[in-house]
Amino acid sequence: MNTERIIRKKRDGNSLSFDEIRDFIGGFVSGKIPDYQMSALLMAIYFNGMTDAELFDFTTVMANSGDVLDLTAFGNLSVDKHSTGGVGDKTTLVIAPIAAAVGCKVAKMSGRGLGFTGGTVDKLVSIPGYRVTLDNREFLSIVNRIGVSVVGQSDSLTPADKKIYALRDVTATVDCLPLIASSIMSKKIAAGAKNIVLNVKYGSGAFMKTPESAVELAELMLKIGKKFGKNTAAVISDMNTPLGFAVGNSLEVVEAVKLLHGANIPDFYRECITISALMVSQAKNISLSDAESLCENALKTGVAYAKFKEWIAAQGGDISYIENTDSFPKCKYSLEVLSDGCGYIAEMNTEIIGNVSCILGAGRNTADETVEFASGIVFNKKTGDYIEKGECLCRLYTQKSNLLAESESLILNAITLSDTKPKKTPQIYKIIV
Repeated sequence: MNTERIIRKKRDGNSLSFDEIRDFIGGFVSGKIPDYQMSALLMAIYFNGMTDAELFDFTTVMANSGDVLDLTAFGNLSVDKHSTGGVGDKTTLVIAPIAAAVGCKVAKMSGRGLGFTGGTVDKLVSIPGYRVTLDNREFLSIVNRIGVSVVGQSDSLTPADKKIYALRDVTATVDCLPLIASSIMSKKIAAGAKNIVLNVKYGSGAFMKTPESAVELAELMLKIGKKFGKNTAAVISDMNTPLGFAVGNSLEVVEAVKLLHGANIPDFYRECITISALMVSQAKNISLSDAESLCENALKTGVAYAKFKEWIAAQGGDISYIENTDSFPKCKYSLEVLSDGCGYIAEMNTEIIGNVSCILGAGRNTADETVEFASGIVFNKKTGDYIEKGECLCRLYTQKSNLLAESESLILNAITLSDTKPKKTPQIYKIIV
C-alpha cells in the first residue's frame, strides 16, 4: 500500500476505494501507519469531504475493527439511542426504563463525559455499587431478563474510532460532519441494535450551534443507519437552556428519579417521552402517537420507576439511594447565586454553565481526570422565568470553597435579563424518520 499516494489522492479531491480506506485504517490501528500520515488524511477529508460510498466504507471499516454485538436474539425489539451531548442531559436514565417497561430490549453502551457535556456512565457510577463493566454474557443476560442494561463502552468496540478520534482531537479535525457521523454511527452499528434513535442537539450548550447544522448531521447519520439496515430516526432538540434544573452527576440522578416519580419538569419530560416513543414505535411497529401513549402511561403508573430500580439493582447499584435520594453524598460547600438584576431571563449561555459545572468538579477536561459526583448546579429559574434582584437563580455545589467566587461570576455573566418575556421556542425542533 502506498500511503502517500492515498493521501495525495484524497488531497486532490478524488474518492478513495473500500480497499484503500480499509488498508489505511487497518495500518494506522496496527501501528504501521504513523500519526502524521493519518493526520494528513483526516485533514484532506476535512477540506474535501466524503462521497456517500466513502462514508459508508469508512463507517464499515471502523464498525468492524473490533467486536460487534449480536442482538439478533431480541429480534426487532432491540433499541439504542445516542445523544450528541448537552448540559443536564440525563435522558437515558428515564428513556431506558420507559422503553424496557413497554417491552423493548435496551442494550446500551455509553461513554464518560468530556468537557461541558456530561456522560451517562458518570451519572450511573454516582449510584454506589453500580457496575458499568460487564462481560458480554452478563450484559446480554440482564437485557434478556430485565429489558435494559447500560454499560461503559468496551475497549474492544470500534478501536479504530477511538484511535482516530484521539488524533482528531489534537489536529483540529473534530468539527467535520462526515467524520462526526461515521464516528457516532460506527459505534451504534457495532453495538448491534436494530432500532436507533439519535438525539442531535443544537445551541450554545451543544456541539452543533444551529438547528440547520443539527439537521444536516442527523440526515447524514440517518443515511448511514438505513444503509446498514437499521431503523433510524432523529430528534433535533434545543440546548440553549440546560435540560431540567440539575447539572452534575448525582444531582441529575436525583432529578431523573423525581421525573420517574411524576415531578413536573416540562422540558425534561417532553424530551424523554419524544425519544422513548420513537424507540417504541420502531421496535413494536406502531404509530408514534400510540407509542407515546404507552410511554406516558409507563411513567404515570410508576412501571418505569419500578423498571429503573430493577435495572440498577441488577448491575449492583444500591437502590436505597434511589428510594431515598437524600442518601446521596453532599458537597462540603454550596452557594446561592442571587440575581444581580430583575427581569425575564431572556438567554442562558449553556456552554458557560456547562463549563462552570466542570470547574466545580462535575466534569473533566482530560480523559484521566476524576469527577466529584455531588458537584454541580441546581437552577431555580430558567429561560422565560421572571426573577427579582436578590432572588436565588441557582445553587452551586463543590468540594472546594475557592471555586465558588469564580463560578458565581461566570454564572451571572451567562444570564441575560430583559424587560420583556422572550418568545417561547419549542424544545423539540424537528423529528426526522
